[in-house]
Amino acid sequence: MSGIKISGQKRLVLVAGRAHPQLAIDIAADLGSELVPTDSRTFANGEIYARFDESVRGCDAFVIQSHTSPINEWLMEQLIMVDALKRASAKRITAVIPFYPYARQDKKGRGREPISARLVADLYKVAGADRIMSVDLHAAQIQGFFDGPVDHLFAMPVLLEHIKTIVDRDNLTVVSPDMGRVRVADIWSDRLGAPLAIIHKRRDPRVPNQVSVHEIVGDVKGRICLIVDDMIDTGGTIVAASKALMANGAKGVIVAATHAIFSAPATDILQSEYIQQVVVTDTLPLPPEKRFEKLTVLPIAHLLARAIREVFEDGSVTSMFDGDA
Repeated sequence: MSGIKISGQKRLVLVAGRAHPQLAIDIAADLGSELVPTDSRTFANGEIYARFDESVRGCDAFVIQSHTSPINEWLMEQLIMVDALKRASAKRITAVIPFYPYARQDKKGRGREPISARLVADLYKVAGADRIMSVDLHAAQIQGFFDGPVDHLFAMPVLLEHIKTIVDRDNLTVVSPDMGRVRVADIWSDRLGAPLAIIHKRRDPRVPNQVSVHEIVGDVKGRICLIVDDMIDTGGTIVAASKALMANGAKGVIVAATHAIFSAPATDILQSEYIQQVVVTDTLPLPPEKRFEKLTVLPIAHLLARAIREVFEDGSVTSMFDGDA
């Protein structure tokens, strides 16, 4: 049987959806385990079916799914897998969600809007999830939406290790692309011993994905600027910020982000002359057509595997990031 056993009783079971199979395989390999064989399919009318090909009774189950496009299909698949585990008498079920779906809809900005991030948390709970594990939530408050433990992991150690090898920290400025990321950028600034700059941006509600930069707070002239963010979707914000930095005298721009959504036209515009390099992790799958010369993709499997091991062994996930976040 798949999984890890302790004292012949406690058993860890890994199951995975179809969105990002390579990440799940890498996590299992890091844990010295295997994925439970699963019969997953989509019927002609779009309905999803999932059945596990071995017993999961009494196990500590981790359901791995990356929420890439088509995001609603993969969300539904993970919920169905959680439900199947619950009905098959799994003892504890953890939804491993490297990229939390609908995370940007975490509050009401205007009347009559949904709080979809809360709805997603409720769906996981109703389906049968006891715990959620995710990487770099768009808003920390999402942890409070789920009625149960939430393990909020940080990709900063993974990204930071690489960034240190490619930049001259004596001539580096860390840049927050908007006010919402200032806290995270400030931590990056401390870790790198570099000053912080902040970009004040504004979106035109009448024009989708249209971003304008109004002001840059901080010294960027003659310096390499490191823009840090949790995700890159269409790339509009990043490119507008990079252009503004270069117009204000920056020597060059490097971008570091956790989640590479890369919706069109991101792949094209991120190859902009204003950007030297883009560094992301593989929380989301990146097919060949979304990759480009300036892109570096760092593996996240070890971080997730270590967190899964800590949860399974009743250890401390927080201790993984002491001093990092």
